[in-house]
Amino acid sequence: MKDRSIIDMDATGLARAIQQREVTSAEAVSVFIKHILEENAEINAMVEDRFEKALEEASEMDSMLERNEIKGPLHGVPISIKESLHVADMKTTGGLEHRQDLISKEDAAAVTRLKNAGAIILGKTNTPALCFCQETENKLYGRTNNPWDLTRTAGGSSGGEGALLAIGGAAAGIGSDIGGSIRFPAHFNGIVGFKPGMNQVSTAGHFPQAVNPLQQRMHTVGPMGKSVQDMKLLYQILSGSSTEQKTLQRFRIEILPGNIDYPLSQKTRDILDQLELFLEKIYSTKRAMPPYFKNSALIWQEIMSIEGSRLIELEAYNNDRSNVYTSFFKEKFTQRTKVHPYLSWAIMAAKMFRPSTKRIREIEATLEQGDELLATYLKNRLLIFPIYHSGALPHGQVFKEIFSIRKTFLLHMPYTAYANVWGLPSLTVPVGVDENNMPVSVQIMSANGNEDAVFRLGRLLEKKFRGYVRCKK
Repeated sequence: MKDRSIIDMDATGLARAIQQREVTSAEAVSVFIKHILEENAEINAMVEDRFEKALEEASEMDSMLERNEIKGPLHGVPISIKESLHVADMKTTGGLEHRQDLISKEDAAAVTRLKNAGAIILGKTNTPALCFCQETENKLYGRTNNPWDLTRTAGGSSGGEGALLAIGGAAAGIGSDIGGSIRFPAHFNGIVGFKPGMNQVSTAGHFPQAVNPLQQRMHTVGPMGKSVQDMKLLYQILSGSSTEQKTLQRFRIEILPGNIDYPLSQKTRDILDQLELFLEKIYSTKRAMPPYFKNSALIWQEIMSIEGSRLIELEAYNNDRSNVYTSFFKEKFTQRTKVHPYLSWAIMAAKMFRPSTKRIREIEATLEQGDELLATYLKNRLLIFPIYHSGALPHGQVFKEIFSIRKTFLLHMPYTAYANVWGLPSLTVPVGVDENNMPVSVQIMSANGNEDAVFRLGRLLEKKFRGYVRCKK
């Protein structure tokens, strides 16, 4: 089998090819390693590898196959992992210099499930410092570039995963999401991603860990890759359960209106119109704004700002005598601090937006009411939203739009914050390109338990529209 054929394969297809003896696991792992070594320097996506160990594991998987033993559905399939998830004998730094010598002793819960399914981990991919930004850059590993245009962002916080998978650097990957961290990179890099609903996948072994219950409901670990069928397979592995079969004909599809009073590029509006024209011929389809859309971005920011992100600040300045304010301004003038300004500014923003005890009680009451209402509203509904107002922007622009003291996050975050605040499963599918030829995606959401319907609609859209297209240099 040719190298390019292997690189283009998704995890499901490669697993089938390995089990049918069309290619060995060792051959597949070798091809991906060679591809990463050739392509990673420009995009800076993979920041730590375990190539030697991966080749050893691949040989073991091939020996098992010779004995007609199959470890699991991902037998011998090479994947990548976001740096924030513990992998035994690898670093989990959070992009912080003072953590660069810390080696994990055990795997995160998600990593354990993947290994038990037969996956082989090639390496770990870049994140922003402490995963606290929608752009991927930190002081330890530097900046990740979008492979479609190196001057543009790969998104965050799973930006390394998004960029690596865009070039076909692994069969699939794993990211995490508390504020669009799977969906931003999937959208900007033109890959497929799935943010599971709340409490569906364990986040044990993720650094940093969400400790507040309101933040925990927004935080999850999920798959990223090249196809919707992979998202379903990997989600079932990560969650440990099968999705309940659903029939799309029983669902109403609601597409967010293109004329809403929030930023949205004309190209994105056109794509939403095209989706409507296609879907209304088959299913009950309308343009509508769901309940709680307008206040979800504010609730998201306030939940993220509980206690002023005190634990994030303590970790960031663990071995630094300076505080967040002096560090930020010193970095602006000298570029010589150990904490990236994206992180220090995000921490300061959290202090500014920190909710009072009274406000937290109000948020809890709103969430309780909203959970009950949306459980009914989404029982037989699928929602289609944009991810962001445009395709990937030049480096730094997304950060400025989301972390402005002018509270512009209220305009730019509703699309992604909605699924986090309400704990909804959300599938990102590439459906076109913008005026700069950068990928554009939409997300499909519904209630927990409706994942099968989400995946069914996702497969329909990836077949009819763009789907995953590997970035070839």
